[in-house]
Amino acid sequence: MRNDATLLLLNSDDVETLLTVDAVLPAVHRAFVLHYEGKGRVFPLVRERLSTGGVFGIKSGDVQTEALLGFKAAGFWPSIRGLGGEPHQATVMLVDPETGRLECVVDGNAITTMRTGAAGGLGLQHLARADSERLCVFGTGTQAHIQVTFALHLMPHLKSIRYVTSNGEPNAAFEALFSARCAVLHAKHADDAVAQSDIVITATPGAGPLLNVDAVRPGTHINCVGADTKGKRELPEGMPDRARVYVDDHGQASQIGELQWRPELPCVELGAILSGAMKVERRCDDITIFDMTGLALQDLTVSRMLQDRSREAGIGTRVAWPW
Repeated sequence: MRNDATLLLLNSDDVETLLTVDAVLPAVHRAFVLHYEGKGRVFPLVRERLSTGGVFGIKSGDVQTEALLGFKAAGFWPSIRGLGGEPHQATVMLVDPETGRLECVVDGNAITTMRTGAAGGLGLQHLARADSERLCVFGTGTQAHIQVTFALHLMPHLKSIRYVTSNGEPNAAFEALFSARCAVLHAKHADDAVAQSDIVITATPGAGPLLNVDAVRPGTHINCVGADTKGKRELPEGMPDRARVYVDDHGQASQIGELQWRPELPCVELGAILSGAMKVERRCDDITIFDMTGLALQDLTVSRMLQDRSREAGIGTRVAWPW
């Protein structure tokens, strides 16, 4: 029996140090391609509501050719806000596929935030009009922040951001995050903001439709972030029928994404575009939608990248983990 084995622990500070925008983008891009090419597997999703009011889920998968196996245990606990905590909680674990031994435990909150932001950014880069100048975002929380961050990073022509808040009030802290980069305007009327935008990002808890179908102009692209559980939605009925729909995973989007309301609707996986297997044939008046539900492989490829970078930088804590 091996008694010298160790387990690598990467806490939130370690992850924040190692996880940069430019480091996470290629890892997420690779996850999309692996998934589309069938080299990476996504196992059945666990997503359950709890009597405490929270939601608990497990996303797992592997890449057999890269000896990559693991899962993310994560969920949403809204009551933690009252304690000053982040309602999204997540932990990623990497396992040696040959022995079943745990190799690495990573704080998954920053991973979830960054890989979702990167996925949204890749969706904009490949699906939205390259000349898009005006963005509308619903929400001002962590995910709204990161989605806009990646949008500004990857869409160089953006000149203005209109943001819609749940309480109808402006958010000075959110405006301060991006005001040095472009004009940031609080939108009093959601549909007016949508009608004046080339890109719309919905990053809310997914409690119901946020806009009217008629507000979306031809040529608009929509990134849908908030629908990630059965019963959630951000788009109004009939919106997907007017658009070319792209997803990260067809089966998952049909279960918990916006497509749960229209599971029979044709769609294309973004991995097909990123792998080069398909091209986006976007006409100037097409409406496009990217229904994002999150891939387990994104968590795994990003965690493996962090594991490798931590080794190079000497960051992280190793604890005895004997067989």
